[in-house]
Amino acid sequence: MTVLLFGASLLGFLAIGTPIAYALIISGIALMWQMGLFDGQIIAQNMINAANSFPMLAIPLFILAGEVMNAGGLSKRIIKLAQTLVGHRKGGLGYVVIFAGVLLSSLSGSALADAASLTALLLPMMISAGYRQGTSAGLVASASIIGPIIPPSIGFIVFGVATNLSISKLFLAGIVPGIIIALALCIAWSIVAYRDDLEVSARASWSERGKALVDGFWALMLPVIILVGLRFGIMTPTEAAAVAAVYSVFVSCVVYRELSLSHLSDLAFNAAKTSAAVMFLVAAAAIPAWMISIADIPDQIISLIEPVMDHPKLLVAVVVLLILLIGTAMDLTPTILLLAPILVPVVTNAGVDPIYFGVIFMITGAVGLITPPVGTVLNVVCSVGKLDFTALTRGVTPFLIAELLVLALIVMIPEIVQVPATWLSGK
Repeated sequence: MTVLLFGASLLGFLAIGTPIAYALIISGIALMWQMGLFDGQIIAQNMINAANSFPMLAIPLFILAGEVMNAGGLSKRIIKLAQTLVGHRKGGLGYVVIFAGVLLSSLSGSALADAASLTALLLPMMISAGYRQGTSAGLVASASIIGPIIPPSIGFIVFGVATNLSISKLFLAGIVPGIIIALALCIAWSIVAYRDDLEVSARASWSERGKALVDGFWALMLPVIILVGLRFGIMTPTEAAAVAAVYSVFVSCVVYRELSLSHLSDLAFNAAKTSAAVMFLVAAAAIPAWMISIADIPDQIISLIEPVMDHPKLLVAVVVLLILLIGTAMDLTPTILLLAPILVPVVTNAGVDPIYFGVIFMITGAVGLITPPVGTVLNVVCSVGKLDFTALTRGVTPFLIAELLVLALIVMIPEIVQVPATWLSGK
């Protein structure tokens, strides 16, 4: 009864257009009322405790770092380096998009931020070079969702806090799967580009590549600093976020000198607005999360899916389908806040490594961002690039298939995630 009430109240209010945060609060209150536990103090206490979290402090700091990187020239130099390295191949700008997507993901941690940057900077270049608009935009959208997978990932921070898992381990476990997705996109793009008569750019000289590498050195050092700090226990994820914010301001204002201190207030205001939206979602989700624990909903779900509990891979496959279904209509953060506290105890009870499941969850949720009918990243690309949604949906299809194949491969062979994650974490 509690599972039905929770699902019906949440989906019902979402169906009538209620903002996700308020729908989460209402569904939590519905559970409290049904169990005779309604208390306004409990609501306030859970919301305040959820937001008053040291690990969650990493989110506004990484968002601020991303704002500064885009305004201060770090993102631009990353893309320039990618152009000099792979821009000369047939369909070279497509490989530039993928390469830049990987590098930008190690700076921002947000699919939406990467989608906006790549669309604004590279999509016009691809169209003017004769690339098909829908296919080019589809590749941009597909490369953008590497952002939540390769650290630093805002999604992994939310997942770690929601499930009480190590954020550092989640970060390190996401590196190899993110790179595999990028390689799969390269293969898919090579097939797409082969059939088109695309303009080939001149090969950059080694001096041009060297200049781009030197110019982008300071931008490239940021992910190195973060990953080394996390790998050797020098920094926590929150401390890494603070380092990223300070480092990006220093490089933008002092080294590249493309950002003045007077503009920082505007960037901080933008970051604060984005952070407020995320943190309100986190606070709102604390109410149903607490009630889910009190109502023992994970155990009820375990009893429902008991036939597949002895088959971990089949269980993960079923869960992936559920996450993907919900992720097509919902942004990544509310998907994590809604499902992670319920599903992690279920899969852990079935013997699935929770860190591995966290990576599976993040990849599935990220793929949902480019899956119609909603696809949050698709809407960002359409908005920034002024594109038709239907054309973009057709264009993203081959790359969506490639990413789904990678997801299926990781579900069938967990060692793809677990072995490198164990080595990177030193355990």
